[in-house]
Amino acid sequence: MRIGPHTIEPAVILAPMAGVTDKPFRLLCKQLGAGLAVSEMTTSDSRFWNTTKSLRRMDHAGEPDPVSVQIAGTVPEQLAEAARHNAGQGAQLIDINMGCPAKKVCSTWAGSALMRDEALVARILAAVVASVDVPVTLKIRTGWAAGQRNALAIARIAEDSGIAALAIHGRTRDQHYAGEAEYDTIAEVKSRLRIPVIANGDIDSPERALAVLRHTGADAVMIGRAAQGRPWIFREIAHFLATGERLPPPSPAEVRDILIGHLQALHEFHGEPAGVRIARKHLGWYAKDRPENAAFRAVVNRAETARAQLDLTRDYFDALSAGEALRTAA
Repeated sequence: MRIGPHTIEPAVILAPMAGVTDKPFRLLCKQLGAGLAVSEMTTSDSRFWNTTKSLRRMDHAGEPDPVSVQIAGTVPEQLAEAARHNAGQGAQLIDINMGCPAKKVCSTWAGSALMRDEALVARILAAVVASVDVPVTLKIRTGWAAGQRNALAIARIAEDSGIAALAIHGRTRDQHYAGEAEYDTIAEVKSRLRIPVIANGDIDSPERALAVLRHTGADAVMIGRAAQGRPWIFREIAHFLATGERLPPPSPAEVRDILIGHLQALHEFHGEPAGVRIARKHLGWYAKDRPENAAFRAVVNRAETARAQLDLTRDYFDALSAGEALRTAA
């Protein structure tokens, strides 16, 4: 799949997730097979660009190409200014958020709330596309509510406005993440557009990725929550799509090494106190499928220093590796 001059290979993309897809996680997912990793959404309000949070979100030094930055807001001129600012900071793709269902975002009529105002959508897209020389992409949902699935109308506006690619989450805004994603709307949109379409929602395995691609005809899949604690899902999906074969799951020793590297990157990027705090949710996701999860989280959540967090994590996965070796020997 191509977005402007950029080839996205493999066509398996990390979705933007607030509080999750920071620079350390984006780098990790790219190392483990993601063809593209979209940043956390950054505000279009320039008054907040110099806060610690915004500066970290706009830090893309050392990221593999292409660098994709998501912006959020409601005012066309502000979003255009934000696009120019981020392109000047190294963004090679600008993504516009019209898919976030969070109440605090939608209460300001940003995110997926924008889908209720198609005229405003058209003004925003035209302003942002005209403001930068890099490709602009858009992320939406299937609609605002079950009876208001207007993804096709928004998609046509997007294509006419010069949007280079469109990602669609297979739920309406009012569903948030409840129920199951539906892909018929994505398939309909794909059949009517010339630009690339990316399918998102409940894609949590190589088999599901292939099924969604076949059902929708989409050009790529986007992985969100399924990558939390399983960043190797990108290489698993890419390998399965290319060969039809499943990769074996990573061993506890490999998971340990991946996780230790991730923790160290979090501590370095965010600083020790914030890095330790942010790492706790990732530790919980990594261990969520293990029977020992509750005990592990109870121990690790008490760690107050980077060293303690690293040591406890290393000990936990070393114990898992030793247990696995014993079972294999038996």
